Amino acid sequence: MIVATLIEKELIPRLKFKNEYKPLHSPELKRKLVEATRLGNSYKGKMRIEFEDDDGLKAVETTIWATGAKFICLKGGLWLPISRIIDLKSI
Repeated sequence: MIVATLIEKELIPRLKFKNEYKPLHSPELKRKLVEATRLGNSYKGKMRIEFEDDDGLKAVETTIWATGAKFICLKGGLWLPISRIIDLKSI
């Protein structure tokens, strides 16, 4: 089992997402993102987001402010591509 490296959300702009990546998502991911956005906006609830950049598996614990078609917006105005998200869990 590969363990994700926990990083601070402020490091996300330094990560590389250039390699084409198409993970196999569960049909539940979009629903989880919508619920996580609602939790973030209503209760400032944090999520653990596991994702893959070009160097490997990472995780960040933060609030999701918005979910778009291709990206999510995290607290602090940081953007993360949805295509790279592996899983998310409430913390």
